[in-house]
Amino acid sequence: METRKRSKKRQAILDALRATCEHPTAEQLHRQLKAQYPDLSLGTVYRNLSLFADDGDAIRVGVIHGQEHFDWRTDPHAHLVCRRCERIFDVELPLEADRLCATVGKSTDAEITECAFTFHGVCADCRQKAEHISA
Repeated sequence: METRKRSKKRQAILDALRATCEHPTAEQLHRQLKAQYPDLSLGTVYRNLSLFADDGDAIRVGVIHGQEHFDWRTDPHAHLVCRRCERIFDVELPLEADRLCATVGKSTDAEITECAFTFHGVCADCRQKAEHISA
C-alpha cells in the first residue's frame, strides 16, 4: 500500500464515504462535498475513490446503470442490489463463503486475492410496496 500525500479534499472524500451506509458513486460524493469545496472537481473525486480502492481503504461494489459504486467496508461481506429501487445493501456472509474462495483457489491453483458476491433481487421495502399496490 503506497503512502499518499494528505490533503483536505482527499480526507473529506474518504470521510464522506465512511460516514454513509449507502454505497455512493463519485457523482453523489461530489454533490455532497461541492458546497464545502467549491473548486472540487468530479475528476478529483473519481481519482481518489480509485486510489482508496487500490490502497484497500474502499472497495468497488460494481457498476449500476453506468455508475461505479464504492463501499468503505473492506471486511468480507456481500451486496444485494435491488432491481427496483437500485439501492445496495450490505449482506453478511456465512463462514462457508471463505471456504468457497479457498476451494476455488485450490482447485484452479490460483492465488485468490479478492472474492466478491453480489446478489440481485427485490428488497423488502420494494416488495412491501408491490404487495400494497396489488392488495
